[in-house]
Amino acid sequence: MLEGKRQKQVAGVIHEEMTGIFRKMGLGMIDGGLVSISSVKITPDLLEARIYLSVFQAKDNEAVLKKIEEKAHEIKRELAAKVRSQLRRIPEIKYFLDDTLDQVFKMEELFKKIEEEKKGEE
Repeated sequence: MLEGKRQKQVAGVIHEEMTGIFRKMGLGMIDGGLVSISSVKITPDLLEARIYLSVFQAKDNEAVLKKIEEKAHEIKRELAAKVRSQLRRIPEIKYFLDDTLDQVFKMEELFKKIEEEKKGEE
C-alpha cells in the first residue's frame, strides 16, 4: 500500500526528532553496538509509528531492543515535547529490528559460494 503525503511528512518529522532524542539520551551505542533508526513508517490513521532500528555489531540484538523498549515512555515524552505543535496526537511508538543488513550479508555470502562453485567446476 502506498504511503500518503501526510504519512511521509509525519514519518520524516518523527525520524528526525527520534534521531536527535536517541543521540541526546545516549541510545546510539548500546552493548558495544551501534544503533540507528533506519526508517519510520506511519499507519494511515497517523496513530501508530513503527520505528525500525538498525543494530550493528551488538552482541544481542534482542537485548538492545529490550533496553530501548524499557525507555519507551521517556522517549515518547521527549518526542511529544518536540512535535506537540506539529501533531494533534502523538502516535503510539513500536520498535522493530531492521534486519535488511543481515539479509544483505547473507545474500553476499550466497553469491560468493556460487562464484566459488563456478570456479571449482571450470
